[in-house]
Amino acid sequence: MSAASEHFVPALGLGNPHLQTLWGPLWRKTIHIARERERLWLEDGDFLDLDWHGPHRVDAPLVLVLHGLTGSSNSPYVAGLQQALGNQGWASVALNWRGCSGEPNLLPRSYHSGASEDLAAAIAHLRSRRPLAPLFAVGYSLGGNVLLKHLGETGGDSQLQGAVAVSVPFRLDQCADRIGQGFSRFYQAHFMREMVAYVRNKQRQFQHDGRHEGLATLTALGSLENMRTFWDFDGRVTAPLHGFSDAADYYRRASSRYFLGEISTPTLVIQACDDPFVFPHSLPESGELSASTQLELHAQGGHVGFVDGSLRRPGYYLERRIPSWLADLSCRS
Repeated sequence: MSAASEHFVPALGLGNPHLQTLWGPLWRKTIHIARERERLWLEDGDFLDLDWHGPHRVDAPLVLVLHGLTGSSNSPYVAGLQQALGNQGWASVALNWRGCSGEPNLLPRSYHSGASEDLAAAIAHLRSRRPLAPLFAVGYSLGGNVLLKHLGETGGDSQLQGAVAVSVPFRLDQCADRIGQGFSRFYQAHFMREMVAYVRNKQRQFQHDGRHEGLATLTALGSLENMRTFWDFDGRVTAPLHGFSDAADYYRRASSRYFLGEISTPTLVIQACDDPFVFPHSLPESGELSASTQLELHAQGGHVGFVDGSLRRPGYYLERRIPSWLADLSCRS
């Protein structure tokens, strides 16, 4: 574990964790990069959409980028990292979790914080497509939780040369409580609107397509009204759709904190102490981390924020730090 607050200094005027968190989605300029979409069909008949950027060389280092809850490959932090990796001469693939690429997925189930089987399928696909390329992964928030869970589950067989996880909700139950406090309830209300809309949109699509069995499964969830907290949504939607007995069972089985000790892939975790989604006591103790894991803990940065520079010329610490760390790791491998 390393205290690294000296490496990141918030932009003047952006010291508040909520301003750090909201800067990207509200005020960052749109990033335009050339990408090619590929559809990966899964064994259960559903699909993931992958957005490729960067060189097509068979041996160019390749980074799989995983977005957070209600995000997509178009999230500013995803496109920003892909751009930075491309400038370094590396290729990247942004994974859109089920139903996040602009069209509903085909099954009643969706994505969630423990969906490491979908990540494993994407990794296997990339390994087969570019067997000569060193393969890395970077996950943000929900994507970071899924990534760390996968690394712990697979141990020495992760199929990755290295990984970076950012702003991780290590304990999902505690984060569900934290986001219901103070100003963080603003984020909770936003997520509830987005996630309920996600389910309703899928219901409409299933009805239009005549997918009666899937529609019946979603209808059996009951009313989608009055969902105000993560406990509400995960208990009434996530758990029954994905084989968990209730929200507590889902949180217990999907929280990455319980998998950290089994990680053997070189891994960097970047976290801010002032993350408005994560209690300080939700962060792992140094004894919980494997020898291959480095926790870079900053005093400030918010949730997937880490905006430095100035308001006129903002800088993005993550888009410098992550490519640099991966490049150093690649050189040592």
